Amino acid sequence: MSDLAISDGPATPGAPLLDVQHLSTRFSVKGKGLFAKRQSLTAVDDVSFFVREGETLGIVGESGCGKSTLGRSILRLIEPSEGRVVWSGRSLTELSPAEMRRARRDLSIIFQDPIASLDPRMTVGDIIDEPLRVAEPAMTKVERRARIQTVMGEVGLVPEMINRYPHEFSGGQAQRIGIARAIVTEPKLIVCDEPVSALDVSIQAQIVNLLADLRRRRGLTLIFISHDLSVVRLVCDRILVLYLGRVVELGARADVFDRPAHPYARALLSAAPIPDPRIARHRKRLVLAGDPPSPVNPPSGCAFRTRCPIAEPICASERPALRHVAAGHEAACHFAGEEAARRMRAVEAPALAEVAAG
Repeated sequence: MSDLAISDGPATPGAPLLDVQHLSTRFSVKGKGLFAKRQSLTAVDDVSFFVREGETLGIVGESGCGKSTLGRSILRLIEPSEGRVVWSGRSLTELSPAEMRRARRDLSIIFQDPIASLDPRMTVGDIIDEPLRVAEPAMTKVERRARIQTVMGEVGLVPEMINRYPHEFSGGQAQRIGIARAIVTEPKLIVCDEPVSALDVSIQAQIVNLLADLRRRRGLTLIFISHDLSVVRLVCDRILVLYLGRVVELGARADVFDRPAHPYARALLSAAPIPDPRIARHRKRLVLAGDPPSPVNPPSGCAFRTRCPIAEPICASERPALRHVAAGHEAACHFAGEEAARRMRAVEAPALAEVAAG
């Protein structure tokens, strides 16, 4: 992945374009046992953040932490249970279905599985045309076809492919079709839901560079959901770390990667690959004990406390709020910042000594 384009941030950081306020999404799930009552599963738990115009916000965390549910709840593809999503001064969560359809012209999504996200019964032209027919009903068929061919060229597909079907394409080509569908309405914000995780490494670099190029040329704002921290570090301006549906850290890329303030973020980043083998040889990965708790029955207080190596009694009794660590850098930990770093270094010291001795 060394040939990825590194994000240099928006040319002129803009005002907040998207403002997510105390968003929660819950699902009713069947309990265990024949006569068990249904239970509430909290996938997104009181999440708040904003995205500036022209920037790329990365959302990271373990599988099952709520990343994709958060992205879809923002767009109301999944209806949130609580909270507000304010887009350009308007609350999306308060719009009627007709108003939401009109608002979707500015909002789009790229899905994780490029093949499964395309209807196998539709041609490439019809797939890309579908959102355009909804967003631009006044456009003629000729105008729509011209727009479709233009965006196909932008994403690296030749116009002759317009009448082919999804099964005729590779995974990378199918994702280019998905990207063309996402940009055909000329949106301002795109949620990229793990857009390269199902692709080969060489193709991943091509798709990420394509997204970076489209962002620059079209002035797009991106929410980039991924579990690949090496990609996130290269393409995102700010990072939001999720654990069990909660925000545990939020800050600029350099702050989160170089100075993580939350124990979970520190452990997560210790698993990220380092291209320099000399550094990688002398680094010990911090392995967390146990599995993430169930979102049906989360722990009291801090959700991470059952796996946290520096947990104290206060972590069980009080849920930590996001605390200021530095300018634009926040963490939801009772010991956020240097205190957490000091405690974590003490935990890591024996492991580092073992690596040095080896």
